[in-house]
Amino acid sequence: MTARPFCVPRSLPDALRTSRKSSHRCDCRCHKRMSPWARWQRPFDLSEKPHWGGRRAGAGRKRGPNPRNAHLVRAPLASRHPCHVTLKMKSGLRSLRSDRLVRELERSFAAVCERGRFRLVSYSIQHDHVHALVEATSQHDLACGMKSIAARVARAVNRVFTRRGTVLADRYHLHVLRTPREVRNALAYVLLNGRRHLAKLDRALPRIARLDPASSGQFFSGILDPPVTAPHTWLLRVGWRRHGLLDPNEIPGPATAPSQ
Repeated sequence: MTARPFCVPRSLPDALRTSRKSSHRCDCRCHKRMSPWARWQRPFDLSEKPHWGGRRAGAGRKRGPNPRNAHLVRAPLASRHPCHVTLKMKSGLRSLRSDRLVRELERSFAAVCERGRFRLVSYSIQHDHVHALVEATSQHDLACGMKSIAARVARAVNRVFTRRGTVLADRYHLHVLRTPREVRNALAYVLLNGRRHLAKLDRALPRIARLDPASSGQFFSGILDPPVTAPHTWLLRVGWRRHGLLDPNEIPGPATAPSQ
């Protein structure tokens, strides 16, 4: 038994009742001449272009003062190119440079620094972010390796600070290093990043240069079970040395004016 079509109420405006007619006849007693769907339907012209919405210049949500990294598909990665990655933490967390957290991250990085197709070569822990130089065979291996690094950082922070919840503020920032000059600058930027932050804050630099205890600069190739692994790419092994060895007294990055 087929259901009887729904009838249009008599309280509808006359404009809706006088819409286009249909040859279909309704079974309802109160409306014998027109289908209820024909009474509701209005002609719609698809040829007319809409006057609102769609893609246009200036549309969409405006970027704030601290925009997040766009979740776009990253470009393919060549295995000969090392990468400089940065992990930013959420605001409101305690400083990451506490001795207990630095030692915890060292132990955690030592277990994941060599994954075959992904390698952690250098790192530096700052108050609210972590810099790292990594190598990966492909973009997929880089993504998998960074997921492991990010998860270990988040778990270590929650474990040491006895807290729960989100730790990372955004996906990792990526800079692919393609030339010896870029690699040399990235090594200085990562291993001497503490001096750069002191210079930006217009604070006095230590007279005796020393390696940052919250970075991998204190480790060398002869130590047992270091939290980093030896590089495999030519750029990180040999190429960067063409532009000079690292000086512990240098301030990496572009020159910045002292803060007022």
